[in-house]
Amino acid sequence: MNTNTHLPREAFGRRALVLRRGPVAVRLQWRSVVVCTVLALTVAALAVLALMTGSYALTPGQVLSALTGRETGFVQEVVVEWRLPRVAAALVFGAALGVSGAVFQSLLRNPLADPGVIGFSQGSYTGALVVILVVNGGYAQLVGGALLGGMATAVAVYVLAYRRGVKGFRLIVVGIGVSAMLGSLNTWLILKADLDQAMSAAAWGAGSLNGVSWDRVVVGGACIAALLLLAGMLSRPLRQMQLGDEVAASQGLRVSPVRLGLILVGVALTATVTAASGPIAFISLVAPQIGRRLARTAGITLAPAAFVGALLCLASDYLAQHVAPTPLPVGIITVVLGGGYLGYLLFTEARRRL
Repeated sequence: MNTNTHLPREAFGRRALVLRRGPVAVRLQWRSVVVCTVLALTVAALAVLALMTGSYALTPGQVLSALTGRETGFVQEVVVEWRLPRVAAALVFGAALGVSGAVFQSLLRNPLADPGVIGFSQGSYTGALVVILVVNGGYAQLVGGALLGGMATAVAVYVLAYRRGVKGFRLIVVGIGVSAMLGSLNTWLILKADLDQAMSAAAWGAGSLNGVSWDRVVVGGACIAALLLLAGMLSRPLRQMQLGDEVAASQGLRVSPVRLGLILVGVALTATVTAASGPIAFISLVAPQIGRRLARTAGITLAPAAFVGALLCLASDYLAQHVAPTPLPVGIITVVLGGGYLGYLLFTEARRRL
């Protein structure tokens, strides 16, 4: 009896590619390492450029001296206290969004899967808005509200989409509906608030790194580091699930608990970033696909997505600070990048169908 008759046809090609041992697998691994190394060097160069550029221009030597403690006084204050928190936030938050997008696109096997599309970002935004406009709490309460809102939305979408398991298409459709409802709720909360609070919440909702301080970077970075470690531990089950639920289950993987755990990790990454800087759109959508194309892997891998996410967030924030007379929210630049990516994706899909 053929036990593989119920497996999806495309699973066999993916399984052969993922589980293959030999020169091809070694080349793919080395290419991923090389790509990550090049991306890391590019990120480091752009970070130095961001630390140099501003109303008080600095040289690369001054920046490196300030970072190593050899430069003191006003230069060190500019680099370490004023500019470095923003650069560090862009790197850490961008990496978190890249990994979050990679998790969801791998789980749902859909290049359009994104925490913002599925509604999880809107849930985190709702929880943060309640803290800002109703509770009037501080940063600790803001983090808790964003996490609680994102997790509650994830559980609601998961339960509503569950029918003897959760399929990617059903989860996306339910998530889009929940996202629309939460978007209306967020608009109502802003309209009912005082003018000053409403303007502050609306500006924060665009996604901005303006005014990010070391306390937010340290607290958010610690949470994100723990979540990235957990995502790394779940990377092997994630690769198994890219082959399809039936194939993963045949290899002894408990699909539903692992999927729920990965969803919670992805939501927590998005919620942590939202609590610190507001919802930064489209990085989690674009970064995994760019990372996959650069590394030329069969599926989406976490490391290239993290480096591309950090690079995109840092580059977008650099542009947001310098393309206009006054600094813009970084979310405005990422929306432009995301719109360009969606246009490219639609164009390539249309050509493929011709």
